[in-house]
Amino acid sequence: MLAGTPQLEFGSGPIVVGVDEAGRGPLAGPVVAAAVVLCKPRPAGLDDSKKLCAATRAVLDQRVRRRCAWAVGVVEVEDIDRLNIFGATMLAMTLAVSRLAEVLGRDPDDVRIDGNLTPQGRRPEWRWPARPIVGGDGKDPAIGAASIVAKEWRDRLMRDYAQAHPHYGWERNKGYGSPEHLAALREHGPCPLHRRSFAPVAQADLFAA
Repeated sequence: MLAGTPQLEFGSGPIVVGVDEAGRGPLAGPVVAAAVVLCKPRPAGLDDSKKLCAATRAVLDQRVRRRCAWAVGVVEVEDIDRLNIFGATMLAMTLAVSRLAEVLGRDPDDVRIDGNLTPQGRRPEWRWPARPIVGGDGKDPAIGAASIVAKEWRDRLMRDYAQAHPHYGWERNKGYGSPEHLAALREHGPCPLHRRSFAPVAQADLFAA
């Protein structure tokens, strides 16, 4: 399931969505974006996912997905290599907000996105008012919630992928270019879940060939 919402009552007020992504920097695996409309009262302790310990983040992820409206967009390696990572991130955000609008049954009134750029004007499917907020995952609770959901969703995917590709230590490094991961790339070469448009993977691919 890529989206969910309890029976929330929004009344006549505006629907505000927070959006964030996880996985722009890794050498392997997808990029994941999450979109969240906070419930009332919102879960306590929301913050930038990078500032939270793993246990707290996992608990908050469950609380947000149980009580609030949410959706994720996942863009796989093939599209990352085709679009580049920025384009793939814009697509993931667009997919997340589109799915959230579907489960809500209406378009949001205000989409707040972590960072300094949004998909508006960059993805033809994007049709919602969008506002970038630099450092928004630590400033806006809805963006913080989205950062938690995106991070936890992607981490679960990478742990699953690690079972099929055990050489690279993804259950620990989540696909980032850790010394362990880079050493495994040099020894075993890249697998189908590696981003071949990323220089360390391309170099390892050339070396393996």
